[in-house]
Amino acid sequence: MHSSTAVRRGLSALAAAATVFGASAATLTAVAARPALACDTCDSAFEPGTYTGEAKRVGNGVAYSWVTLGENGKPVSIGVTLTETALQGLPETLPDGIPSHGYMLMLPKEAAKTAFDHVGVDWNPKGHDPLGIYDRPHFDLHFYQISAAERMKITAVGDDAAKCEKPVPASFAPQGYVMAPKTAVPMMGSHWVDPKSPELNGQPFTKTFLYGSYDGKMAFYEPMITNEYLAKKESHSEEIKQPASYQKSGFYPTRYTIRFDAARREYTVALEGMTWREGTDAEAKAAVAAARKPRAATPLAFGKPLPRRRAAAAAVAVRR
Repeated sequence: MHSSTAVRRGLSALAAAATVFGASAATLTAVAARPALACDTCDSAFEPGTYTGEAKRVGNGVAYSWVTLGENGKPVSIGVTLTETALQGLPETLPDGIPSHGYMLMLPKEAAKTAFDHVGVDWNPKGHDPLGIYDRPHFDLHFYQISAAERMKITAVGDDAAKCEKPVPASFAPQGYVMAPKTAVPMMGSHWVDPKSPELNGQPFTKTFLYGSYDGKMAFYEPMITNEYLAKKESHSEEIKQPASYQKSGFYPTRYTIRFDAARREYTVALEGMTWREGTDAEAKAAVAAARKPRAATPLAFGKPLPRRRAAAAAVAVRR
């Protein structure tokens, strides 16, 4: 989450911002969305275990993405791990007009059944708006449900500003959260906050959990954690407030966890308790129908059989 004024001034050239996010504009545009497996019962080609994704240098250390698969290769958790030295040697200032130091980490292909595509790790050396709340040095970890190519199209200005602030249907909005006004950010969208969060009720900001949306759909999950809190090497886990329904089928987390592994000397921020959620929008329903084995054609028009290709289409229509 960043100041919309600062972002608008600093990201008028999206190509320059893309470089800060860990890739060139051309590279980000070329990244295609991973095809989602459309059902909980689809066989997985992957064995149980933890698979690492992309790694980037952060500070004096490294940050990398990962997914853990459980029984039958179903995802259990995804996350980002930073080596202990990643919290050292971090930039203390920002280039003129750039809202944060960002690093894009693609999730491993084994995470394809989750609702997430990649993660943006953003270091804010001076924090960001609103002043007096989030103006402490901290990390924003954006777990994106949209592709990098889709993010590149988000400018948050002109006609696109209306897309950023387009309301999300109530059933798809996380319970208890509200879209914070004037929080649209290029390559992100608008931010959602829980008004009951401690930092919004007079307590100092140490950690919190936000959501994000774009064009009427949820677009990311966002744990925000201060550098000071991470340095304490404490563990924390809490439930994530859920929406009543989901726009896209996939595995979604029910908890988020912060932990420090003393043996490995690593910090981890994880989305855990992955649970399958069936999407209810038309696109998700069509994907589920396409993944299912076609049934025998139903005779139409006085029982006259249809050609095989047309019969298959008719059968899908009847099932709907």
